[in-house]
Amino acid sequence: MDKRTNIRNISIIAHAHHGKSTVHDCLDSKASLVTGARIGHSGYRQQGRDYEPETSIIIKASTTPLHFTMPGQDLGEIKQPTAGSNFLINLIDCPGHADFSPEVTASLRVTDGALVVIDTIDGVCMQTETVLRQALGERVKPVIIINKVDRALLELQVDKESLYTSFRNIIKNVNDIISTYHVDALGDMQVSPENGTVCFGSGLHGWAFTLPQFAALYSKKFGVSKEKLTAKLWGDNYFNPATKKWTTKAQDANGKDLEHAFNMFVLDPIYKLFDSIMSFRKEETVALLEKLNVVLEPCGIELEGRSLLKTVMRAFLPFANAILKMTCIHLPSPVTAQKYRMEGLYEGPLDDECAIAIKNCDPDGPLMVYVTKMVPTTDKGRFYAFGRVFSGTVRAGQKVRIQGPKYMAGKKEDLFVKSIESTAFMMGRYVETIEDCPCGNIVGLVGIDQFLLKSGTVTTSESAHNLKVMRFSVSPVVQIAVEVINAKDLPRLVEGLKSLSKCDPGVLCYTSESGEHIVAGASELHLEICFKKLKEDYSGVSLRRGDPVVQFCETVQAESSITCLSKSPNKHNRIYMKALPMAEELSVAVESRKVNPKDDFKNRAQILADEFEWDVTEARKIWCFGPDATGANMLVNLTKGVQYLNEIKDSCVSGFQWATKEGCLADESMRSVRFNILDVVLLSDAIHRGGGQIIPTARRVCIASFLTASPGIQEPVYHVEIQCPETAIGGILTVLNKRRGVVFQQKSGTPLFQVRAYLPVMESFGFAGDLRAATGGRAIPHCVFDHWQIMEGNPLEEGTMTHDLLLRTRARKGLKVEMPVLEDFYDKL
Repeated sequence: MDKRTNIRNISIIAHAHHGKSTVHDCLDSKASLVTGARIGHSGYRQQGRDYEPETSIIIKASTTPLHFTMPGQDLGEIKQPTAGSNFLINLIDCPGHADFSPEVTASLRVTDGALVVIDTIDGVCMQTETVLRQALGERVKPVIIINKVDRALLELQVDKESLYTSFRNIIKNVNDIISTYHVDALGDMQVSPENGTVCFGSGLHGWAFTLPQFAALYSKKFGVSKEKLTAKLWGDNYFNPATKKWTTKAQDANGKDLEHAFNMFVLDPIYKLFDSIMSFRKEETVALLEKLNVVLEPCGIELEGRSLLKTVMRAFLPFANAILKMTCIHLPSPVTAQKYRMEGLYEGPLDDECAIAIKNCDPDGPLMVYVTKMVPTTDKGRFYAFGRVFSGTVRAGQKVRIQGPKYMAGKKEDLFVKSIESTAFMMGRYVETIEDCPCGNIVGLVGIDQFLLKSGTVTTSESAHNLKVMRFSVSPVVQIAVEVINAKDLPRLVEGLKSLSKCDPGVLCYTSESGEHIVAGASELHLEICFKKLKEDYSGVSLRRGDPVVQFCETVQAESSITCLSKSPNKHNRIYMKALPMAEELSVAVESRKVNPKDDFKNRAQILADEFEWDVTEARKIWCFGPDATGANMLVNLTKGVQYLNEIKDSCVSGFQWATKEGCLADESMRSVRFNILDVVLLSDAIHRGGGQIIPTARRVCIASFLTASPGIQEPVYHVEIQCPETAIGGILTVLNKRRGVVFQQKSGTPLFQVRAYLPVMESFGFAGDLRAATGGRAIPHCVFDHWQIMEGNPLEEGTMTHDLLLRTRARKGLKVEMPVLEDFYDKL
């Protein structure tokens, strides 16, 4: 733990069912944490993972530290500082299902490298692209393993050339994604077999290899250096057995086709072993093993079929050795990674003491810990604060500043000064208490869980700014109301909701104005699992839940038809305003923090002018974003020469935040609306222009300008990826058409077809069941929130779908059923 250069913090990320957990088990078997027979059965790993066998997916990330001793001959390949041959590798197995991707984001924040697992048959899928984008966004370096190669050989029985083509296509697709989301600070992140950043293998059978591994086997035979031979074993390189020369031409002088070097020297021995073992030709198998210098135990050679195949391949190409060598050589240590990660992590000045300590991974600098999530302890209602030490050393009993996400340097909001009870080393379902933990390590802190909701910064420096808040790739767009069956259990429900909110980074729990307890999540499945946790683990009482409903946003589609005016209650102050729609690209940029409310206003104005065609003068006059000072709505001051304006700025901002958080159509948040303050008339006497006069006036004029700007409703839309045989496509299209789905891509390339479509979240309830029924269980959908789209129809016109939706929503929320009228908010001069 003290040798920072010999630590590797790695997340295992992938699409669902591509074999992450099996890969994790194989690596654990190297440390004797799991036997070979239990590989693929991941229930032993961590408490709180009891629902996984029922859903066949991982819903929580689990951490396992491994000790690995690097062979001496390979140490020279590591191009970064190291201290000896012993390495500590912290592995985090992340969920693959899109609904639980906040767990992936939390894991990537505390790691420096990512092992991306890709199925040989399925190739690069939707969630593969999502997790790669998340990794590059967090400045985490990826390497890949192409998994389930055994299926291609045993089930599909593809030939060598087809398998090579499949590998090449997968690597090309991965590199295309890396190029799309490339961050300059990371340098060259492309993966390639020649560089040793691509591994091929089978997690279930326990074997894997990299090209440098095979190059080392053949280098003595050819009398060529390992580096030169590695480059020859991939790409359009061929070896002519007749002339015993290398060539880049696919045919020899006689016009005879030559075999790719990868097929001849790498795949051929593997294919021959598979063929002889599965054809039960024991003598041929023994002869092959002698040629390959593979020694089996006497009991091993007596096995037959798949049992013998697993034993032979594990002895020939041990899985853990290939993967752990690749990660130690090609993935960065905390010392290397934090040099380029610091700029993307720290909110404050890049030259203050905290930034410099993070950049240098300094154990003697000020303590900087980022807590990414809460992990339940054995004590009910208590949590370990799980995070990464970026600088300094954290110790039990140390007095620290606990800074929540809303903390601003120099202020006291969302700040607590407390002592850490103890520090813990997280090891799967086991937790080891330790005295201290230096920077570069992953740690669990005890005693600060009641001061942080989900995440935050822990530091000893009074001048420290926050580490940047994580941005998740999914949004809690589906919600259910929960209530107790027995009224006396209400306090336990409230406590249970607090625990659920702490435990799951992607869930949102709150109480609505009507008094309902709301749980919001990414999808129906996510909410189902959350409800089960809440009922059985966190509250322990009988609960009842309502039907899932979808959150939507209120927006405008045109500029206000008139300049709207609202007078203060005392009639002495007037505000003139217009509303107009913002470009969708700008809304997305605000939500992704590319355009950040905390940025310097001049820099932000330049971005708005260069990329979104704003006038620079207007862009510098943005008063605030909303709701919650971070949403995709803006209040812009376009007034000129107004007296006392700065005195009412805070009141106008409060009224704007109120209006955008609780829209007038159905009490839902607004999105993509820009409000321009055109003029303000104020009474000279300060006592008549206080907050009580201006805040409601600002809200009323925002709503009036909203109602005159062609109001509309935005609904959330899923990006759906469905894999199926060709015969099931008809059933898929039928189900999607019934649910307002739009197919935008169909492609094949593997035995399965891939259909991609957009599906409104409102239409997604029961979608998976209908799809299974229509295709005989042959179609597997994966849904992830993608974007917002405007629903057709005027919400203020009776008889339209949007109008009916608003009426149902208003009734559910206990609002008066009549729609708002402009005259209630617009005052005549």
